[in-house]
Amino acid sequence: MKIEDNPSKIRASDYSDKSKKISENIRKRRSIFGDQFVKGELPDDLLDEILINAMWAPNHKMTEPWRFIVLRGKYLEEYGEYMANYYKDSYAKELSPDALVKKLNYLRNYPLNAVCIIGIILVRNTKINLPEWEEIAAVSSAVQNMALTCTANKIGSYWSTKNVAIDYVSEFGLGENEKSLGLLYLGYYDDKLKISKKKRTPLSKKVIYLQ
Repeated sequence: MKIEDNPSKIRASDYSDKSKKISENIRKRRSIFGDQFVKGELPDDLLDEILINAMWAPNHKMTEPWRFIVLRGKYLEEYGEYMANYYKDSYAKELSPDALVKKLNYLRNYPLNAVCIIGIILVRNTKINLPEWEEIAAVSSAVQNMALTCTANKIGSYWSTKNVAIDYVSEFGLGENEKSLGLLYLGYYDDKLKISKKKRTPLSKKVIYLQ
């Protein structure tokens, strides 16, 4: 079987303006981190749009295996303090006293410019026994829908799956059939911010065509 060695670069769709816009949003989506955010207010109707689009993710047998906790205001400060306390002992072993103070202050301030952070929760259906990977895939699709909606509205986002994020969401009284999958940060960013332009693997390395 012959596979092309030098495939064409990934390019925008030629089919329609609408297809081009969809492709553009998908390919422009990048993780933009909390320390890159600038202050801003997210309208409630736009937040609703982001969350509604999450609900339209594909999911097997319509189990809708997700739940979200939107955290704003004082909870941004609370999470910053939670991170500082979470890492305090481990960083104390690695850093000088002055460097430790600087690092902990950085962690306290890290979430403060976000418009919100969203707890991502996997909800396993107790009546329909589906493999967990299918349910996680559905939640991941929901998060991708949120990220793409953010990109279309010039809002930065990234999904933090560090232990600190997973443990923090777990503090909100999850059920026996629920599991924390971390936090999705949302925030505005400066127009002058240099967005990552990481390349993607050519199609020939990932796809074969059989007919």
